[in-house]
Amino acid sequence: MAASSTTTEVAGPPAIDDEELTAQALAAGHAPADAGAVCFWDVVEPERKGLLPDWYMPVPGAGSRRLVGWRRAVALSVIGTFVAINGYGLCSTYGFGS
Repeated sequence: MAASSTTTEVAGPPAIDDEELTAQALAAGHAPADAGAVCFWDVVEPERKGLLPDWYMPVPGAGSRRLVGWRRAVALSVIGTFVAINGYGLCSTYGFGS
C-alpha cells in the first residue's frame, strides 16, 4: 500500500519588494510623536532604572560570587596565558598571524 503525501499551502503575507517598502517609507513622512505618547520600555519593563535594559547590558558583577580555590587558579592561568601570548607579539584572538 503506497502512502499518499499531500501538501497544504499556507497563506502568508504577500511578498513586498524594496521599491514598495521605499515608497511606503517616503510616504509616511516623519511625524512627531504625540504629546501623550508613552515610551515603549516604560510599558514593557516599568521597573527598569537605567538607560539600557538589563537584557542588553546587565549590571556587571551583580549577584556573582568571588572565585575561590581551583576556579581562581584556572581563571588566573587563562588570563596569564593570554597576556603572555600577547606579550610575545602573537595574536591569540584572530587566528594565525601574517
